[in-house]
Amino acid sequence: MIILGIETSCDETAAAVVENGTKILSNVVASSVELHQKTGGIIPEIAAREQIKCIIPVINEAIKQSSNITINNIDALTVTIGPGLIGSLLVGVETARTLAYVWKKPIIPINHLQAHLYANWLISENSAPQFPVIALVVSGGHTDLVLMKNHGKIKWLGGTRDDAAGECFDKAARVLGLGYPGGPAIAAEAEKLDASRYPLAAKLPRPMIDDDNFDFSFSGLKTAVINRVKEQENKRVKIDMPQFAFEIQEAITDVLVAKTIRAAQKYQVKSILLAGGVAANSRLREKLSNHPIIQSSSYQLFVPPPKLCTDNATDIAACAFFNYQPVPWEKIKVEPGLRIC
Repeated sequence: MIILGIETSCDETAAAVVENGTKILSNVVASSVELHQKTGGIIPEIAAREQIKCIIPVINEAIKQSSNITINNIDALTVTIGPGLIGSLLVGVETARTLAYVWKKPIIPINHLQAHLYANWLISENSAPQFPVIALVVSGGHTDLVLMKNHGKIKWLGGTRDDAAGECFDKAARVLGLGYPGGPAIAAEAEKLDASRYPLAAKLPRPMIDDDNFDFSFSGLKTAVINRVKEQENKRVKIDMPQFAFEIQEAITDVLVAKTIRAAQKYQVKSILLAGGVAANSRLREKLSNHPIIQSSSYQLFVPPPKLCTDNATDIAACAFFNYQPVPWEKIKVEPGLRIC
């Protein structure tokens, strides 16, 4: 089955053609991140305006790049309906609804957060996650741990009570003047430090790391970063930027890894999945891959390549294939506040 996916939940405009939920035939993404770097964050109206300009060219390019695939070969359309910015979501949904009507194709509405999980089915056609699965979906606006018993059977175990991990990265980077997006900026600064020679004193808190639940909270860590910066400024002491960035990254990733491993052990799963924009963080990937519990057990760890962690339409199409539930185009509507399940 050939599915054309459309994704416009935030500042990216993306379209992709995927075969049978596992084979990427094309993947086109137009981002307005350079515009948002000037303001240190996303301005929804600007994001939506750029998407209006890009959506048709991006879809045309995705079809063009997909190896002799034409509109006639496309079996279905799918589009993100939420969560996300309402203006951005409307651009994708209204475009998809129109194309489904004109092309007379079935259309599948997709939850953006659930779709992130399906980047792990696009890694290899010959290797797929085995159920049950523990999945950590971690991005700028969301941090969720879920148990997947099968396709379409997802149980929410816990999530952020305030700031998401990606949001904490962004706000910490803004305080330090490292730019936007914050995750890559802090990671790049942290890489300048020789961690093997740096005795980490764990000065920053690891919120809720030992709590007997699967919830997260990063607002306290954000506040600790702000307070540390103010203390250094009051003392007129220059901040060691690589060291501070390293500590921030360690604190965030320590919590994410600890909770994920604990959930995998409790629910006796076969696979552990990492997904979402923060999943591109190399330190998070390293900690999970090298964790003694994973190395000494039968868990299969699936981590998508960085280009499939950030927003794109390949996982939207893959999710639609494995959860094929077409809806009449007239009934497709945006749901900005949609939760993962």
